[in-house]
Amino acid sequence: MKKEWILSIFLVLAVFAIGAYFYGQLPEKIAVHWNIDGKADGFSEKGFGVFMLPLLMTGMLALFYFLPSIDPLKSNYKEFKKEYDGLVLALIGFFAYIFALSLAYNLGHLFNMSQFMVPGLGILIFYLGGVLSKAKRNWFVGIRTPWTMTNDIVWKKTHEAGAKLFRISGALLIISILLPPYGPLISIGILVVGSLGLVVYSYVLYKKQLSKS
Repeated sequence: MKKEWILSIFLVLAVFAIGAYFYGQLPEKIAVHWNIDGKADGFSEKGFGVFMLPLLMTGMLALFYFLPSIDPLKSNYKEFKKEYDGLVLALIGFFAYIFALSLAYNLGHLFNMSQFMVPGLGILIFYLGGVLSKAKRNWFVGIRTPWTMTNDIVWKKTHEAGAKLFRISGALLIISILLPPYGPLISIGILVVGSLGLVVYSYVLYKKQLSKS
């Protein structure tokens, strides 16, 4: 088993253990959602609030483990296995980070949640840009449109553009913490609009490929 998977499993077990350790010190109702200003505006029963994320992480880890084996294009995963394994660790690590923030907040260490969550999200999005730049055609990871899925050249060029978009958006999101509260929203808006643009871009590339054939 690759080190990325070992670390991912360790993180999942760690959040379960940490949640169980601090369970008795938490109030019966804990915060599980925060608004744009970083203030808690959603609460849940302690049991659900503490173990929701660890259970989600467990399901995610199992899902990513089996996805390559059920993908009709499973052979392509060999060409970006390192990036795929890194993606799994990055996602599990991000949720472990959110779990740690939530636990600290509910243990009484009150702080602006957005100021800590946004940089973590920015780092994750930036990292996803690197994954996109290496991903080969598959049904589960990447920019999957009808046109990228039918042509390797369209897939490659669309993902090269997508990699730049995610890296720029991730960097902007990290910097945007200096411009609250609308900086993060603008950065996410750029990512959403850019992602829609990639769909159109993949179609244009596909039409060009057809005209050449």
